[in-house]
Amino acid sequence: MASAALFTLSSRLSQISPTIFPTRTRIFPFNARSSITLCTKAIISGLPNQKHPYPKVGAHSTGSIPASQLIQVVEFAAKTGAEVVMEAVNKPRSITYKGLTDLVTDTDKNSEAAILDVVKENFGDHLILGEEGGIIGDTASDYLWCIDPLDGTTNFAHCYPSFAVSVGVLFRGKPVAASVVEFVGGPMCWNTRTFSATAGGGAFCNGQKVHVSQTDQVERSLLVTGFGYEHDEAWATNIELFKEFTDVSRGVRRLGAAAVDMCHVALGIVEAYWEYRLKPWDMAAGVLIVEEAGGAVTCMDGGKFSVFDRSVLVSNGALHGKLLERIAPATEKLKGKNINFSLWYKPENYLTELEL
Repeated sequence: MASAALFTLSSRLSQISPTIFPTRTRIFPFNARSSITLCTKAIISGLPNQKHPYPKVGAHSTGSIPASQLIQVVEFAAKTGAEVVMEAVNKPRSITYKGLTDLVTDTDKNSEAAILDVVKENFGDHLILGEEGGIIGDTASDYLWCIDPLDGTTNFAHCYPSFAVSVGVLFRGKPVAASVVEFVGGPMCWNTRTFSATAGGGAFCNGQKVHVSQTDQVERSLLVTGFGYEHDEAWATNIELFKEFTDVSRGVRRLGAAAVDMCHVALGIVEAYWEYRLKPWDMAAGVLIVEEAGGAVTCMDGGKFSVFDRSVLVSNGALHGKLLERIAPATEKLKGKNINFSLWYKPENYLTELEL
């Protein structure tokens, strides 16, 4: 089934207008010079991966499916969802609410539907976890697709340029292939850039290899964090961390789209990103892209990371230990208050390497 579906995928790719999917670049036509400058020469690098002591999060194997086959479908799925978002980006939004301030648009749902069509067409027996649609498919599958059809929905609703489509696939619970299509620019000048990675294969932006920064001093770093919609003790703890790192770094940004934040670490334009209470679809693609760009990924207590964990710290590796000196004790205090840090949103009966 997969081989026949991929033949269909290749046929569809060949039929798509080059003005929509130009090679290695954009989904939407735009000035060529502008698109070239999106990945600057300062961060496009052939540097070897930095050495750090933190465990790898990427899968050691892709199973029965070659990485090249997986990434082809992952990238096509992300770009298909991004095409839906681009079509809607300058139009009025239809907004509903999951909570007091946690909103969802028709574009979220339409993008996810388009992505699901691509995944099902190529890998009908794989398990899927989507932000909007939940769990679909066979939990006996070794492969789990984590889909965020519109990461940064609030930004999208306000036409604020920090949102993306994120697609990551796990093999036995560990990331194996990832793609994030980031929307950049703003009203009247929207553009995209595509990040991708495979386990052991490096990280790329618009087809060019990228690498994390080499900064090893907190006072010379630019950092990023995020805050969820639930204003609980973890939220309050991160407010304090935000204040602490604002005092000792060049600044802490809060952009509002986890996949974008992690890609910026991979791109080398910021040094680190952390957040409590993220979901698997927020992290599955971004953590692999950071790691393959030479960065480090752990939980916020410094422990080994899983995409089903409730906290994440990604960095350029060089700063990881220094950041943990402040972040880990704050997280341990939360654990001491019996704040739940157990795995979540892991599909029932889905086996990972932890259980095998």
